[in-house]
Amino acid sequence: MATVTATPFVEAIALMADASRDIVKRAALQFAQPITKSDGSPVTEFDREVERALRAIVAARFPDHGIIGEEYGSDKTDAEYVWIFDPIDGTKQFITGIPEYGTLIALAHHGIPILGVIDCPATGDRWMGGVDVPATRNGLSIKTRACNRLDSAIFKTSGPGAHNFEPYGTLMALAKAARFTVYGGGCFAFGLLAEGRIDFASDAGHNVYDFAAPAAVVQAAGGIVTDWQGQPLSIHSNGNFLMAGDRSVHAIALNVLQEANSIG
Repeated sequence: MATVTATPFVEAIALMADASRDIVKRAALQFAQPITKSDGSPVTEFDREVERALRAIVAARFPDHGIIGEEYGSDKTDAEYVWIFDPIDGTKQFITGIPEYGTLIALAHHGIPILGVIDCPATGDRWMGGVDVPATRNGLSIKTRACNRLDSAIFKTSGPGAHNFEPYGTLMALAKAARFTVYGGGCFAFGLLAEGRIDFASDAGHNVYDFAAPAAVVQAAGGIVTDWQGQPLSIHSNGNFLMAGDRSVHAIALNVLQEANSIG
């Protein structure tokens, strides 16, 4: 079997990130009128414009590839390669002008994320990384940091409004065990994990377009990413994930999660 590499797709994913950044930067100068989706979450026409632009690039360059997008659904998800888009991750922040939003773009091979971009136009930051693609922030090399104790580790998770009671209680077991916890931060915080400013992150019930790109970047930076059973994340994962910069902290945190959630 040939070795999987993401290198041939770096130019394309950078082109996609440039296209999304142009739209989002222009949109940020306007008031983004929110539309309520059927699940109660907000969306704007700019989310949809970004996704249409990204889909158009895939259609032109990789017509045999599949796509999973937050706004326009899935197509050919059984293809060897599948692109995964969150056109504006953090739509609520985008609408309100809080600069914790960005575009998440990932490429999966046989369901496993192998390349990712976290692009944050409000701050001008872009994290990228994948299989055979060194992790970078704005073109400069980054890596996760060593940390072998949970009580020395900085933990990131979403706020309580992002979860129902049961998974939030499980995540609080990690918060209590960590040195301290930061809440929110959106996709920007996953970039900080990849460069060693945060030690580990966990959340529950997220969609593949929320975690695929950060997973690829964090792993390229030397980290480890799994679900709550310790299995690699894929486009079929249930959205409960654990990302860590150091394997020791990941192993300890995974044990805490499994004990708290009785899933070990």
